[in-house]
Order: sequence, then structure tokens, then C-alpha cells
Amino acid sequence: MKYLLVLNINPDVLAALSEDEQQAIFSGHEKFMALTKETGEFHSTVALAEPAKTAVVKVRDGVPAVTDGPFLESKEFLAGYYLLDCATPERAHELAAMIPDAAIEGLGVEVREVIHEVGL
Repeated sequence: MKYLLVLNINPDVLAALSEDEQQAIFSGHEKFMALTKETGEFHSTVALAEPAKTAVVKVRDGVPAVTDGPFLESKEFLAGYYLLDCATPERAHELAAMIPDAAIEGLGVEVREVIHEVGL
């Protein structure tokens, strides 16, 4: 079964961390990817640009309009994800707990089961 481990980031939380703490996050992600590749559970990962580099496309009356976005009512934003193939939900939770973000106050890792996929 595939699980999407969603990384929602709060830039204020990250900015409050020291340089060493921020570097530890990046190193932790490298270790996490190495581990899940070694166990065969790694499928893919994506890191996304911050909202300032985001656009929203809406089509109204057949006319597309592109605006800056997403302007959500939240400080957190989707920063990326891991797609893993795990035997059980418990294993997905165990792996999510290994992601450095899960140990930082104000952050966390959302685990969602993939119920449909095409072309992966």
C-alpha cells in the first residue's frame, strides 16, 4: 500500500531554528531517503517552492486567469512530500516519525493512504 507523507512547513518555525538545527533537518532528510531506499519502501519525493513563487489558475466563462497565490489563511504551506510503499499503516507512521520535521514543535508529518494512482 502506498502512503503520502505530507510535509507542511511554517516558515516562522524554521526561521526560529539555529543554523545547526536547520542543517540537521536537511541531513535527517538525506538519512531518511537513504533508509527508505535501502528497505525498498521509497517511491519518490518532491520539494515545492514557497507560496511567493506560486500561481493559481482559474477558468471562468472559458477564460483562464492566473493570479498570485495561494493566499491561504494559514502560515503553513505544502513544502513537499514523500511517497512510500509500506506494508501497513503502522509502518508508514513509524517512518513518518523518523522525518526530522516530526520532532520540531509547530511542525509535523501528515500520513495519507493513496487510494488511487495512475502512471506511477
